[in-house]
Amino acid sequence: MKYCENILETIGHTPLVKLHRVTAELPCTVLAKVEFFNPGNSIKDRMALKMVEEAEKKGYLKPGGTIIEGTSGNTGMGLALAAVIKGYKCIFTTTDKQSKEKVDILKAVGAEVIVCPTNVLPDDPKSYYSVSRRLSTEVPNSFYVNQYDNLANRDAHYEQTGPEIWEQTGGKITHLVVATGTGGTITGTGKFLKEKNPDIQVWAIDSYGSLLKKFFETGELDMNEVYPYITEGIGEDFVPQNYDMSVIDHFEKVTDKDGAVMARRIAKEEGIFVGYSAGSAIAGLVQLKSRLKPDAVVVVIFHDHGSRYVGKVYNDQWMMERGFLDVKTVKDIVNSRRNLPLVTIAPDEKVTGAIAKMKKFDIEHLPVIKDDKFVGAISEGGLFSKLIDQPDLKEAAVETVMHKAFPVVSMETPIEKLSVYINKENGAVLTHDESGNYHIVTKYDIIQALGS
Repeated sequence: MKYCENILETIGHTPLVKLHRVTAELPCTVLAKVEFFNPGNSIKDRMALKMVEEAEKKGYLKPGGTIIEGTSGNTGMGLALAAVIKGYKCIFTTTDKQSKEKVDILKAVGAEVIVCPTNVLPDDPKSYYSVSRRLSTEVPNSFYVNQYDNLANRDAHYEQTGPEIWEQTGGKITHLVVATGTGGTITGTGKFLKEKNPDIQVWAIDSYGSLLKKFFETGELDMNEVYPYITEGIGEDFVPQNYDMSVIDHFEKVTDKDGAVMARRIAKEEGIFVGYSAGSAIAGLVQLKSRLKPDAVVVVIFHDHGSRYVGKVYNDQWMMERGFLDVKTVKDIVNSRRNLPLVTIAPDEKVTGAIAKMKKFDIEHLPVIKDDKFVGAISEGGLFSKLIDQPDLKEAAVETVMHKAFPVVSMETPIEKLSVYINKENGAVLTHDESGNYHIVTKYDIIQALGS
């Protein structure tokens, strides 16, 4: 029989997957190291287990002890899995910018989670770094992991991730691209690969709001570089000891929007449901396309799984609220047309009058108005079917053939949401601008907008 003794034995040996559509504009081969195949769905399982095992060897972590760590979620998951198997407790601190899914997942595997504010300096007593350090002095028989300065972090990738990539590419890798935070993955993996071939380029992807890029380029810790950003799991407001900047050849910054949009593209176009940092990594690589040659073999680390970001990156409303989706709205349709007045008809006018207006203005739909209120509507399709059965209706009043009034929607309504209102029975909606002028939006308008 072939089986694993426990879940920890499934860590590592993750696949390389060739990318096609999201890297179509690049001249070379791009391979994703898909780390969500680890049991905790992220690359952090590797270093989490390594740090626990090293702490056990050195006597820092004793039977029945408590593991304490500040984490954006993924390291916590790896530590929690190790704790479950080895019989430890876990207390994790995290920031309020992390997705709710990450917090819920940590709790699901038995961890206690304390959420701390993001927008404070690392040495602020309320920061998740400070709170985790303080707890390690207060909780008996506890071990503060400190993934940022614990060199077992980068050792895990030197021993595992680097050798795997070298073997999987047959030594043909030319570039390693990592969206980097603690520095463990890029330093450990990059060090191993450069020992095999010093010409391999190691590129770090950073976030705007992080000081890592400027520190790499100048050696200066410039706190003016630091400001709040949304991207999770990458960038720092200090330099962890896991960094060996001599291993890295270039730092590239990526915006919150570009990373989020690219993550969604990877899911939709490659079928790989990735986390936020994978989007940042590919977006950064695309920005660097002029540095790539046709014979390059690029390996990009895909750190974690998209399920951790369902409430954020993969939530349309969250994306729209931050301006990350270039969503067309009803307002875009109205603004794209000539500023023509809304054509309406009264309920006591004859059907022949409605037909004449439709012909004159080349329209299919007419709102019916009485006393400045929309009381109904008529449509060319509905009139046609009724007149075929009852030709005499053309002399009847509009109110005898009208259907219910068109729905009124906000100008900010995304076009994609109009399917709730526009259907087989109802062919249009109404909206009004800031001046109170009403406009009509039809199925044809939507088709035109989506096709443009």
